[in-house]
Amino acid sequence: MEIENQSNGDEYLLNLFLTEEGIANPAIWYKRLRDEAPIFLSSSGSIFLSRYEDCRTVFRDNRLGKDNREGPGGSALPRDESDEVKAYRKEISENRGDSSPSMLFLNPPDHTRLRGLVSRAFTPKRVESMRDSITKLTEDCLDNLAEKGGGDAMEILGFLPVNVIGELVGVPRSDWDYFRPLVTAGVASLEAAPSLDELKASTAAFTEMGEYFSQLLNERKKKPRDDLMSALIAVEESGDRITEPEVVSTIILLFAAGMETTQNLIGNGLGALFDNPDQMEFLWNDANLVETAIEEMLRFDSPVQLDGRTALEDAEIAGIPLPKGSNIVTLIGAANRDPDRFKQPDDFLIKRNEGPPLSFASGIHYCLGANLARTEGEEMFAGLIRRFKKIEQAGELKQRGRLTLRGYETVPVTVTAR
Repeated sequence: MEIENQSNGDEYLLNLFLTEEGIANPAIWYKRLRDEAPIFLSSSGSIFLSRYEDCRTVFRDNRLGKDNREGPGGSALPRDESDEVKAYRKEISENRGDSSPSMLFLNPPDHTRLRGLVSRAFTPKRVESMRDSITKLTEDCLDNLAEKGGGDAMEILGFLPVNVIGELVGVPRSDWDYFRPLVTAGVASLEAAPSLDELKASTAAFTEMGEYFSQLLNERKKKPRDDLMSALIAVEESGDRITEPEVVSTIILLFAAGMETTQNLIGNGLGALFDNPDQMEFLWNDANLVETAIEEMLRFDSPVQLDGRTALEDAEIAGIPLPKGSNIVTLIGAANRDPDRFKQPDDFLIKRNEGPPLSFASGIHYCLGANLARTEGEEMFAGLIRRFKKIEQAGELKQRGRLTLRGYETVPVTVTAR
């Protein structure tokens, strides 16, 4: 098999990443790529994968690692940038210097060391111990929704993930709201074509978060508490090799990824249910379907639509050579609609039970907070079913206009209490 190299593929990518229509409805372009050029060598020299098995293979091959600090896909994505944007990207790269990179961009052995240390603090037991707290925080959101009789679900219910991460990390409750606009601004830089203003706002947001968490770290060193920040400091001070900048970068990653993924899971899930009232009826009539419904929400409209890898040494995919330095983009949203993996892939079916989607990736970079995100999603939708006889769309759902981290800006709803 050879790598597909054709003009249609480049056209599909440009439509997917750089047009409002493509970003709003990527499934059309995913299908064309998957059908016509599933392993596509773009004119930029980057390879785009759109089949489930190819993407999963890449995630699990440690010869294909992280070598780009611009986010998933990074410079491999199609871009139509002004000279000012290019100059600013160069300035950011040059000023980054020796700052501690996020675990998101590390490879073994540094990734193995840091993830192992973080995992000792961010344990399944710690997540499970938060379930009662997650339930309480969910109820707070639902109380607000019930009191208003509806509203923007992204605004009201979207507080859950930032509140959960805030409590997990040890951020004072009074500061939880402070992080929502910062994270939203920060992750804009992960998209294919952010504007100069968005890039500057992203840099400012991550800088501000870094300063905040550095201050919180110093406070926790003096007065430890039963929170993740204190646990990470304890790991560092026990003689293991984790630095204070690594603690800060890890907390920022957990905050950004934890908020965005779960917030978009809730919004995208509601959108899918509104578009498929028969599935909503199934779910509202049987709350035992919540767990499989969450998996289907993750598959059908994944909060994270793509990821990137770089060949750290010569490798191959589906028998095709990948020379060292090759950039690979895994189109997770396309892989999750692969008919070779999922029957009726373009249908939203909450009773589906065909194994996990690739929404949290796989391999050594499998999302550290996947279980937490699933738990929050399950608590939220179980709570909606328990509290409300019905939840209905109350206006047009507005997309955020982002593809890498795909979600809604507004989801207007009305609710009827039981």
